[in-house]
Amino acid sequence: MDTGRGIPNSPMQGTGRAPQTDLPVLLPLAEQTRLAAMIERREGTYRLNIQPRHALWVAVIFIFASVAAQAATQPGLISPVEAMFKWMPFILWGPEGQLNGFALNLIISFFAMLLGTVAGAALGLMQVSLLLPVRQGSWIVTQFFRNSPWLVLLFTIMLLVPFEIDLGFVVIPIPDWVKAVIGFSLPVMANISEVVRGAVISLPSGQWESAESLAFTRRQTMWMIILPQCVKRMIPPWINWYCILAMATPLCSIMGVEESVTFTAQALNAEGDRPELIPIFYSFLLVIHFIYTYPIARWSIRLEKMFAVKT
Repeated sequence: MDTGRGIPNSPMQGTGRAPQTDLPVLLPLAEQTRLAAMIERREGTYRLNIQPRHALWVAVIFIFASVAAQAATQPGLISPVEAMFKWMPFILWGPEGQLNGFALNLIISFFAMLLGTVAGAALGLMQVSLLLPVRQGSWIVTQFFRNSPWLVLLFTIMLLVPFEIDLGFVVIPIPDWVKAVIGFSLPVMANISEVVRGAVISLPSGQWESAESLAFTRRQTMWMIILPQCVKRMIPPWINWYCILAMATPLCSIMGVEESVTFTAQALNAEGDRPELIPIFYSFLLVIHFIYTYPIARWSIRLEKMFAVKT
């Protein structure tokens, strides 16, 4: 008899196929495994699956854009490659003495992720609260911001938050990039809330029962037993959401924030809005965003495999 069929630790596990069994006592387990494999395949289609060959594609796109722009350049004008290198520092970090351009994209993504993580962790813990009003209220907030368009949230924050706050004795200015941080942190907060909630409820109920048998309070159980085990489960999706946020930061250029897209448009305008410069300048934007997010995305995939829950 093949004793590995239908058993959780059999070689069949992790192959994406449900184990087969003809033993009645193992049929429920086989059905659960089949459903789990189906959910894993379905959720896998939404994962950020970036391969090394994608870097080659980006390089090919950039080279093709450079060659096409060079061929379309009229005699006597500065070449597209020279124009790109001329404006590269301006696009990366803005005018001398300032920190704008692509550097501002990174600053916005960092602070939006920080704010969204702190608020999302609190909101996620509220979703598993024993108090029904707290649990339902946090669920409503999570679902509202999770299913709202990011651009609409940006417009709303930009229009609702004032340019400055007058406290009577001091006036506190609120720059546009700070509004962008708040706008981006709202959907991040909602999605991190779901990450935290999912990690907490994914732990076996025996963890709670064991802690209760040892006279642990719910707060002690959460902070000393549950959350330490949830950290490794939350790290890969947390990194994935940072990648998504970093790639979404150019949206704030629509609101006038002086980041990389805005400065690219200004550089093109300074060169007379020559059509042949557009492909190479925006291909350069594609390359720098790819260079930044690609290693992070690959790291998240590695962590996801490293921290995969073994059953």
